[in-house]
Amino acid sequence: MNWNARRLERHFPQQGTPADIVAAMCGAHAQILSAAELSVSLRLPGTTRVDVREALWTKRSLTKTYGPRGTVHLLPTADLPRWTGALASLPAGRIDLLTSDQIEKVVEAVGIALKDQALTIDELDEAVTAIAGPWAGDRVMDAFQTKWPRWRQAVHLAAHRGVLAFGPNRGRKVTYTNPGVRPADTETAQDELLRAYLHSYGPSTPQFFARWLSAPVTWAAKLFQRAALDQVEGGWVNEGDTEAPDEPARGVRLLPYFDAFLVGSHPREQLFPGRAWERALGGGQAGNYPVLLVDGIVAGVWHQRRSGRKLDVTVEPLDELTAKQLAELDEQVGRVGEILEATPRLTIGKISVGPHA
Repeated sequence: MNWNARRLERHFPQQGTPADIVAAMCGAHAQILSAAELSVSLRLPGTTRVDVREALWTKRSLTKTYGPRGTVHLLPTADLPRWTGALASLPAGRIDLLTSDQIEKVVEAVGIALKDQALTIDELDEAVTAIAGPWAGDRVMDAFQTKWPRWRQAVHLAAHRGVLAFGPNRGRKVTYTNPGVRPADTETAQDELLRAYLHSYGPSTPQFFARWLSAPVTWAAKLFQRAALDQVEGGWVNEGDTEAPDEPARGVRLLPYFDAFLVGSHPREQLFPGRAWERALGGGQAGNYPVLLVDGIVAGVWHQRRSGRKLDVTVEPLDELTAKQLAELDEQVGRVGEILEATPRLTIGKISVGPHA
């Protein structure tokens, strides 16, 4: 069975709404929002970045918040109770500037400060300090050659508790708001998240699931042990969900930075075979390069550069492409241009740009 083809098929359902697509991806990495817009739109014919933005800021069917690994993601708003219930149950990790009691006070203060309004980070600094106490504003957190207030070490925890998410930018400034989410029951949320993950990325193992979430393997193993699963070659899938194509995926695709398919698929060797391992993985980290997929595996890297309405797309294949593959690549470049509302131009050549940090 070709599990990689199954994952690709499930990540590209080709129908539904932007929120449906993000659900199929089990979250869209949005540290670079433009890359998330491209990830979602490439999975839904006719969709552009405008449609994704409308789902995020107007319809509010998507929410930008801190998701797996404490990184910024787009998540379906309807699924936030599950996500927050599961993420809030994760061991907190390294938070050495706040006591347990102070963490609770910070989360409460954030929820109060953001109720019914959007604040910039500087405004939130002032509000949290005023509510929680002067200690919250102590500038003791190392950050980019400066010091941030103590309370900011718990920003992602506030998101995981359902009281913080991103709001629309105010000019160039990021804002935050309180989405008013009530986290689901912990065990129910954990079980639902594992099922969603295995639907998108299975078969998988507790080790890969833990890596995807940035959670302890022992914590992940307990979830696998109590879930209704079937063991197959390569790991576990949801009970009864054992079907997969016999043949590999076919066709050419372009995937942007930090695409969820790249980040969550394991084992890496199956997706990044041979020279792709060296060329398309940034220090072993998937997603640091936009990639060219040929027949479901990484077969090159690409880069885009915009100038006004013009979009120069350079693709560096690892092997020579056939005439059919070149035609499909040209279609993909055209689709990227449509999504980004630009006129694209394709160049086949060497890319000198290094991996994204």
